[in-house]
Amino acid sequence: MKIKSLLESWKYASILLFGIGVSNVGDWIYLIALNLIVLDMTDSPLAVSILYILKPLATLFTNGWAGSVVDRLNKRNLMIVLDIFRAIFIAILPILPTVWAIYGLVFIINMASSMFEPTSMTYITKLIPREQRKRFNSFRSLIDSGGFLIGPAIAGLMFMNGTPFFAIYMTAIAIFISGLITTVMPNLEKQRVADIKESKLSLDLLKKDWQVVINFSKAHLFIMTIYFLFGCLMVMATAIDSLEAAFAKEVLSLTDSKYGFLVSIAGAGIIVGASVNTIFTKKISTSMLLGFGTLLVSVGYIIYAFSNTFIVAAIGFFVLSFFLAFANAGFHTFYQNNIPVDVMGRVGSVYGLIEAFLIIIVTTLFGFAAQLISIKVVVIIGTLMMLGVTLVMFVFNIQSFKSKVSSKKTSINS
Repeated sequence: MKIKSLLESWKYASILLFGIGVSNVGDWIYLIALNLIVLDMTDSPLAVSILYILKPLATLFTNGWAGSVVDRLNKRNLMIVLDIFRAIFIAILPILPTVWAIYGLVFIINMASSMFEPTSMTYITKLIPREQRKRFNSFRSLIDSGGFLIGPAIAGLMFMNGTPFFAIYMTAIAIFISGLITTVMPNLEKQRVADIKESKLSLDLLKKDWQVVINFSKAHLFIMTIYFLFGCLMVMATAIDSLEAAFAKEVLSLTDSKYGFLVSIAGAGIIVGASVNTIFTKKISTSMLLGFGTLLVSVGYIIYAFSNTFIVAAIGFFVLSFFLAFANAGFHTFYQNNIPVDVMGRVGSVYGLIEAFLIIIVTTLFGFAAQLISIKVVVIIGTLMMLGVTLVMFVFNIQSFKSKVSSKKTSINS
């Protein structure tokens, strides 16, 4: 009877996790195939790097208004529409004649993805009960890390038996299937369909919504400080990761095969970390997941930054990826438990906009600094800055998190 009750309570969560897994694998296949297509068309690494700039640019163009739409529309229906929209546009990519046409369509696809993220987060928060969220996020971290390994592996098999274009079509099908899976999920907001008609998107509405985010941030300064610091951690990680290949080649003098093996070690670290997290998640508080998790991620980056050999770099990669699973699960649980669902889309979009802007600025600065100084010095400086951010997060979490956020008496969750 207890098992039957458990299965019933996890029915929709399991379906949702399966849909996330299918979409995640598809995203990895799409990314690798798209890189090869653009490289084949241009024979230029710079042309490929532009693909990575398009994502934060799309976020800049989207997140200023996306939250206003997300908070007023039916989340489940919007997720279905966005998945089908992305699937159709991805399927069109192989027939485009020029790389500029591909850039344009990829930009639009990335805009849809930027909108999908706060939509899915809000829907998940509504669907998953508070007491199940930490375990759900642990399983999600495991699925995401599985996609990191399975996606490229499937892409490799596809390239052996077909072409990158075939892989693109398979990605479109995978994302379309993810959209179909969402149709069997419960419709939690049947009454929200007409809300957007009552509040037409306008400059005045956007100003009011931005003010809502500002007021919420002022009223819940501790919560939003944690949120912002985690965003800074992701900004620093992205900037450091942008120099990863050059660091491996120029500082560690690794061959392509050894660099590939180094990346595989990171993938193994994510899988092991996520697996351990799913087993012990009930025994670890959200504050510990977030505080210790982020701190040890930065420690892994420090080990990597100061490495001079493959072995030391591999240890750093494993440590940072192992604890990234804990940090992500902790952050998602923190976010879901402390941002009200009625403003979650707007808060996530506005702070995502800020994060995207910082990613572009910091990554560009790191790139120029690596050219002017040295890659190793820049990576070391970046990791030390990251350590500073995570130390502040650690102190915030350990000293104040339980009393100000996790308590059931907190007014925001009452």
